Amino acid sequence: MCHRAGNLHDVRILRVNAATDTGEVVNPDGVRNQIEGGVIQSASWTLFEEVTFDPKRITSFDWSSYPILRFSGVPERLEVAIIDKPGAPFLGVAEASQGPTAAALGNAIRDASGQRLRQLPCTPARVRAAFGG
Repeated sequence: MCHRAGNLHDVRILRVNAATDTGEVVNPDGVRNQIEGGVIQSASWTLFEEVTFDPKRITSFDWSSYPILRFSGVPERLEVAIIDKPGAPFLGVAEASQGPTAAALGNAIRDASGQRLRQLPCTPARVRAAFGG
């Protein structure tokens, strides 16, 4: 969700509904944990994370200066539907949620602003520019 706070535009993820098909599920809690963690990690990559550099070196060299999603930015609701297929091959879950999460965030910004952001991360300055501000 994109909302206006004063003159700034913030992207706030209120709710995530994810579904995953990993074949036969051996450990549903493990699958759910993988998807939830991947959604949060991808949200951080998509909205904040960026290595900065100048012509001579990398300038984001420690965690205190590296932008990352904070606990206050974690979705209020994150639900995972697991499609279990007993007897089907075990497909694993790995990083199944990262790509779709980034795409969903990009599409939400597009829906709210009418503009497609073509550079990641979708920083507040880039989102503001998409809204014409």
